[in-house]
Formats: sequence, C-alpha cells, structure tokens
Amino acid sequence: MKHLFLLLTLLSFSLTALAQQKVTGKVKDSSGEPVIGASVVVKGNNTMGTITDFDGNFMLDVPAKSVLVISYIGYVTQEVPTAGKNSLEIVLKEDTKTLDEVVVIGYGTQRKGDVTSSVASVKADNFVKGAVKDVGQLIQGKVAGLAITNPNGDPTGSTQIRLRGTNTIGGANTAPLVLIDGIPGELGTVAPEDVESVDVLKDGSAAAIYGTRGTNGVILITTKQAKGVDINQVEYNGYVSTSLIAKKLDMLNADEFRTLYPDQDHGADTDWIDEISRTPVSHVHNLSLMGGNSKTNYIANLNYASRQGIMKKSDFESFQGRIEVTHRMFDDKLKLKFGLFGKKNQMESTTSGGSFRGWVYGQATRRNPTDPVRNEDGTWNENVSKFEYENPLALLYEAEGNVKKTQLRYNGNIVYNPIKDLTLSAVFSYIRDNMNRGYGETLNHISALRDGLAGWSSVGAYTKMEKLMELTAQYNKEIGAHKFSVLGGYSYNETDFEELWIDNYGFQDDYFGGWHNIGIGSALKDGKANIGSKKTPTNLIGFFGRATYSFKNRYLLMGALRYEGASQLWGTDNAWGLFPSISVGWRITEEAFMKNQKIFDDLKLRVGYGVTGSQPKDPFLGVAMLKYGSYAFVNGNWVQTIVPASNPNPDLKWEEKKETNIGLDFVSWGGRLSGSIDYYNRDVDGLIYEYGVPTPPNLYNKTMANGGTMRNRGVEVLVTVVPVQNKDFEWSTTGTFSLNSNKLISLSGSIFKSDYDYFNTGTVEYSGQVADSHRVQVGESIGNFYGFKVVDVDSEGRWIYEDRNGELVNYKDFTHAPEDKHVIGNGLPKWYAGWNNTLRYKNFDLNVTMRGAFGFQIINGGRMNYENVKNSRFENRLKSVNDLVFGKHTLSPEVEPEFNSYYVEDGDYWKIDNITLGYSFGQVGKYIKSLRIYGSVLNALTITGYKGIDPEVSTDGLTPGYDTRDRYPSVRSFSFGVNVKF
Repeated sequence: MKHLFLLLTLLSFSLTALAQQKVTGKVKDSSGEPVIGASVVVKGNNTMGTITDFDGNFMLDVPAKSVLVISYIGYVTQEVPTAGKNSLEIVLKEDTKTLDEVVVIGYGTQRKGDVTSSVASVKADNFVKGAVKDVGQLIQGKVAGLAITNPNGDPTGSTQIRLRGTNTIGGANTAPLVLIDGIPGELGTVAPEDVESVDVLKDGSAAAIYGTRGTNGVILITTKQAKGVDINQVEYNGYVSTSLIAKKLDMLNADEFRTLYPDQDHGADTDWIDEISRTPVSHVHNLSLMGGNSKTNYIANLNYASRQGIMKKSDFESFQGRIEVTHRMFDDKLKLKFGLFGKKNQMESTTSGGSFRGWVYGQATRRNPTDPVRNEDGTWNENVSKFEYENPLALLYEAEGNVKKTQLRYNGNIVYNPIKDLTLSAVFSYIRDNMNRGYGETLNHISALRDGLAGWSSVGAYTKMEKLMELTAQYNKEIGAHKFSVLGGYSYNETDFEELWIDNYGFQDDYFGGWHNIGIGSALKDGKANIGSKKTPTNLIGFFGRATYSFKNRYLLMGALRYEGASQLWGTDNAWGLFPSISVGWRITEEAFMKNQKIFDDLKLRVGYGVTGSQPKDPFLGVAMLKYGSYAFVNGNWVQTIVPASNPNPDLKWEEKKETNIGLDFVSWGGRLSGSIDYYNRDVDGLIYEYGVPTPPNLYNKTMANGGTMRNRGVEVLVTVVPVQNKDFEWSTTGTFSLNSNKLISLSGSIFKSDYDYFNTGTVEYSGQVADSHRVQVGESIGNFYGFKVVDVDSEGRWIYEDRNGELVNYKDFTHAPEDKHVIGNGLPKWYAGWNNTLRYKNFDLNVTMRGAFGFQIINGGRMNYENVKNSRFENRLKSVNDLVFGKHTLSPEVEPEFNSYYVEDGDYWKIDNITLGYSFGQVGKYIKSLRIYGSVLNALTITGYKGIDPEVSTDGLTPGYDTRDRYPSVRSFSFGVNVKF
C-alpha cells in the first residue's frame, strides 16, 4: 500500500510537470526598444506572473495552452496565447488614451490632444475622499491655479473658490460660473457622490464663449450617466463619520484663572467650549440605479445626508433625487433626454437667516471658566450689566430656528443628426428655488433681559425662478489630413427673484408669540418692526460661435465669439458686449525632426487670447434710482419724502478682462511622466467703482462708473509621475504649483477720477472696538493689511512704534493718527502647492492628498482679543497673555487694546488634507459585482507656525487673511465607508 501511494504521488508530479511549459520572450515598443518592467501575467491567475528585465526579457513557467496578458503604462494591453510556443516576441503599441481622453469644454467636448486652451479635468478616481460637503472640496488641491479654501468646520458652510487671483474691486460678481450638465447651479447643488468629473476652464480663450460670466472661471460639473448597452446596475455608496476640533485656543483653565484673578473666582470649573460642543455623528447614503438597452436607458440617483456639526445646534440635513431618461430613435439620429431633479435642505439656526451663530463660540471662548452655567435657582448665570458678555448656553437654548430650502429642476435635451457630421441640439431647463426661514428668541434671552427686545423674532422667504433655453448647431468634418468643426448657438437665460422679511418683538409670552405668530408683537403696532420685500428680474441673451481646425493632428486652431446683452445694464448704451477669443496649438512631436527622439511621446505648445466680462453685482446701476427719505410736514400731515439714491450713467459697461495664456503639455516615457506648464497675463479694464461727484449738477453725491484697471500674472505647473506599476504594486503621484502676482494699476478712468489713489475696506474687532483692516491702493496688491507698526516695547512693556518716516516713537508720544498707519501684511497667498499620491498593493489602495499655501500673513483675531491685559478682569484670556513681548517684557496694563502689526503672523501652512485606505474584494458571491470598504481622515495634519486655530482662513473678496475671533472652529473628520455594485 505504501509503495502504491508513492507511485501515485510521483505520477501526479509528472503529469503536473508535463502540463507546464517554460515560456521566454522579449517585449519591445514600436521602435524596437525594450520595454522595462512590463507586467506579464497568466490570464485568470494573477499570482502567476513576472516583469520584464532591463533588456525587456522575461521567463515564466505557465500551464499548457494558457494566455499571457502583457501590460505597461502608456501602451495597449495585449493578450498572447502560448499554445505551441516556447519563445515569444511581443511589440506593444502606444496607448493614445491620454490624448483621446475627452475633456468637457463650453457647449461640447474635445479630445485632450486637440485642446488649445488652459483646461483642467479631474475624474472621479482622483477626487478627495471622505466626509466632503460640496463639489469644491472634491477637487481641493487638484487643479493648479484654483484656490479652494474651507475656512471653517460649519457643516452648512461652503468652500470659497478663487481662480487666478482677484479680478474686481467690488463692483462685479466674484464667483465662478458653475454649470451642472450644462445647467446653471452652485457647488452645493449636486451631491458629491453623484459627480463623475469636474472640468475647469481657466483662461480667457476657453471661457470667452460664456461672455459676461466667464472672468472668474467656469466650472463644468458632469454627473454620473447611464452608459453602454443592456445596462442593469445598482450601486450604493455610504459612509458614517465623526469629527473633533482640530485645534483649540489655549485659554486659561479655571485653576489658572483664579490664581491670576482671585477676586473674580466664582467657584465653578467650567470648560465653556466643551459645554457648547459635542462628538458629532454624520452619515451619508447614495443609491444609484442604472438600466436600459440600446435604445433607452436611465439613471436614478437618491442621496440622503445627515451632518452634525461639532457645535451643538449646527445640524444640516439634505435629501435629493435625480432621474434622467435617454431615448434614441430613427436609427439613432434623434436622441431625447429628460431629467428631473429635486432637493430639500434643512438646517438648525441660532441666528436670523443663518445657521450657527459665531458669536456663541466667541462668548464661550472669553467666558470666565470659574463662572457656573446656571445660578442656584436654575436660571442662567447672566449679568446684563457687563458689555457684550453673554452666557453661550443661554444664547443656544433660549433661541430656536431653522432654514428650509427646496429646489426643483426640469431639464430636457433634444439632439438630432439630420445628415452625417451635422448635430442640432436644444437644451431647456426650469429651476425653482424656495427658502423659508424662521428664528425667535425667548423672553429669557439676553436680548430681552438687557435690550428690552422681548421675544425678538424674524421670518423670511424667497423664491427664485430661472429659465434657460439654448439652441446649437455643430458641423464636424474630416477630409484627409484636415479636420474642422463649426458651432453656432443662441442662449436665453431669465431669472425672477422675490423676497420678503419681517422682524418683530414685544411679545407677552413664549407660547403664543415668536416667529410662528410674528404678527402679534407690539413693535409692529408701534411702527418699530422691520418689514420689507423686493423683486429683481434679470435676463441674459447671447449669440455665440466657435470654429476649430486641425491639420495632421499637428497644427491646431480654435476661435470663439460671443455677443451678449444683460438687463443689469438696462438703460445704458452698453447693455451688449462682444467677447472674442483665439487659441492655437502645435504638437511638436508630430514633426519629422522629432521622430527619432525617445523622451517625449507627446509635446504640445499652446497660445491663447480671450476677452471675457464680469456682470455688475447689482442690477440697474446705470439708471437713476429713488428711495424714501426723511419725513416732512406738508399741509398739516407728516409725509415721507422721496430722494435720489443713485445717478444715471449711460456709459456704464461690463468689467472687461483680456487674458493671454501660453502653455506647454507633455507626455514622456510611455506615460510615466506627464504634465503641463502655463503662464498667464490677465488685465481687467473698466473696474466698476463708486466715484464722488458734486451736487448739483448731479442728483446724488456718488456715481457708479468704470475707471480702474487691475492685473494678474502667474505660472501654473502640474506634473504626474508613475514611478512604479506592476501586477501587485502601483504608485502614481501628482504635484501642482501655482504662483500669482496681483496689482491694482489704476482707480481712475478717462472721465471719472478718484479723489485718492486708495480706499479702506474691512474691519477688525477687538475688546468692543472696531478698526479698518485693509487698504486697496494703486500700485499695490489686493489684500494689504493697514495698521500701526510696532517694533519693540519699552522697559514698562509699552509699545514702541515706527512711523511713516521710519522714526521710532514711544507709546505716550504716538498720536495714533490714520496717517501713521503702514502696510503690515497681505492676506492673499503668493503661491500654492499640492501633492497627491495614489498607491495600490494588490487589493489595497491608499490615497494621500496634501496641499499648502505660502507667502501670506494672517490677522490673528484671537490673540488681538485675548492677549491684552487691559481687557475686563472678568474675561478669560489666552495663556500667552503673560508671555514676554518681543522677548523683553509682558505687555503693560496701561496699553489700550488696538490693531497693530504684533498680531499679524505668517500664515504659511502645509496640510496632509486627506488619507484614505481602502480594500477591494472584487466580485462577492453571485450578486455583488464589486465591494470596497475604506477608512478616511480629512484635515489629518497641519504643519504651520501660525498660533491660531487654523491658518486656512477666508481669502474671499478684498479682505482676505482675517482670522476672526468668532470663527467656527476647523474640524478633523474620521469616516468609514462602503461602495458596493450589484
């Protein structure tokens, strides 16, 4: 028996050996060069494989009649049968998918290899993962030149976006144009889980086709679509997350406070920040259903999000659904698409018209930690005699409110191909937005106890309706080496905005009064309530065209033109504007002299020029407006007068941006290295500004007119490298860099002249006082801080100042006059960088996103308020209040609180923004096609020398870089999620 077993064992080994064959081979590219590191794997068995050596050779024992799969980045994957072959020679063909990748542009798409403008594209695979709250956060750090800031941790907030610097001084819109599948929207309109790709039109030649809405950039969001034939798929994405405060201010605790100020010891030990905060739990669920056949397909998407803020009573809930049906008929010559989108948002409100009131956080920060929350009788511990000193828990719980928003959108698209190469398209959409809000304060609220505003309440509502119709015709033709396309179109966009509001107080109790029954407050009867309404209709009409030409895929040309008029300039001579653009491209690698080089697979030079406009932020700025004024006694009655509110200006026109862009795109070494470099110069002429004018002859003392000029110049770099790619391990890394230089060239035009070459804007708050924070000045960059410059302290701990002449002045002799102020910093980062890494090891994947901002300063509102020893003794302070100023002395109690350069800090930071680790199971059982689980950390680590809670502060508008005292703190989020396809 023992011998028989041995014989069978040897026989099995022999049969196995006979079933195996040794295969050797060489992998080359089309030029005969060896492909080093190519993956050679037996099809259906990923554990049986190897990679090619430095000469492109490989050796592998494989089962008889097997098929080898040979792959390498930048080349088309090949499958080679081994039956009857012991030696193989494989030639891999270059994969042109990088060049053939489709990029969304204005009113269409284009091959990436044919693009001649500055356009960035981010696909779903490269999105930021984890607990993101809008589409802006999905692409944060992914697009060079696109500064996306998340200035606080409020779940109801949105990201701020600035493309290629600041482009206005306040008279025009600053937000980029956001289009969702071609329909106007916002970054928070669509659920991040429902997005397939985001494309950004960055330069003037790309954005000019959108005319007056293109100066601040165009963001094209493409949602997920049903694709293919005989589709039948259900996909679920969901995650649960929690958060913690990323960094707290280092305030005195109760023991430290009572040691310093024993006369203010009230016996308690209260952590006020802990009292108003919590450990939040949020969850998001997204269900997508796709189905159809060769003629009809559909996608239905449902999304539910429940987001709790780190602060109590800062919750956000959203439910939205989208369904889209596409039908093809007449031999696919006609395609009909219909879409329906609905959304409902609701958030708690601790302030009128908003979500969480930042004042609550500020009060918790400054509150004496020895104060109890409540008195012995259970009432709130409140002292109405102390200025701006309020119990934060009472502010939260003696007020209630919510904000509800709904949106309903219908859209349709008809595409008809009457003949080959001709496409006619019609897009229609109707959007209706509604908002209803209510907020009320009880009779125990500080506003009633101290200010006499018993039960102050507010309600409001608005309705916005938007209609869009766009008709286009496009003809594409390819004749030999010549390829061209021509597009023409018409666009009509109409909006109607209506709003009303009522503020009232003087309620007798909390049961029958308040915002649910706002009309019974006595202030309304006494004529002290605030009631108002307004209606603003606008429309925009545009005619546009574009032509592209390509010769041998080597020489590329694109030109576009838009002629547009808008009601914002109704009553002027310039309601219509013309916005042209042109761009050219040269694919250098298609030239004969580049055929023998081995470095570049593709090298393309781009040059573009385009003109875009910016709409005035308010309507009817060019016509005379009237308003109600004071009362006059006429014929025995008091009559309210009507007075001028603005002067007419028939010459008012768009702000006009002229931009030149020079770019270089490259792909090297089979796609292992790729990227782009861009240089731009954008000049904005005719900045809208309010000029002082004499009265008479003018009706009003100010006139809105075009006068100033602003310039932005910059460089943007994007580089992607794939250092490793084989069957088990892959690493792809992308770096971005952008540099911007901004300057205000002029504040005056040919007709209207500014009295000064500067104006002050923005305010900072400290110890109940307010001061100007920023100055906009000709010859300088936007974002300059303007305040007193301190350079030292004297032996008593009092400031020593430097005046405008460079002379040192001691504290008692310094006049604190406005002319003594300096530029003491700038809140706009000079350059940004990002580093994104994607790694895969077998079924594990790891994504790490990092980004940073450099070359800017921050006004530290926390230190300015909580490091001054002259603040009221009953208020809390930072532990650093007793630090040596300039390393010499503590600050003297004699020094009054003020805004000066000591509270301005360098804001440079580098963030490990997102870390996501996932595992993919592939197909599980009969019904699960794929399953992936992941864990994610958002805002994982910040490296900075800044002493505040987070250097990522607002960079919006003309007042960037101010870290306000009452800012909702930044959070660090931890998520666990699952993605499953059925």
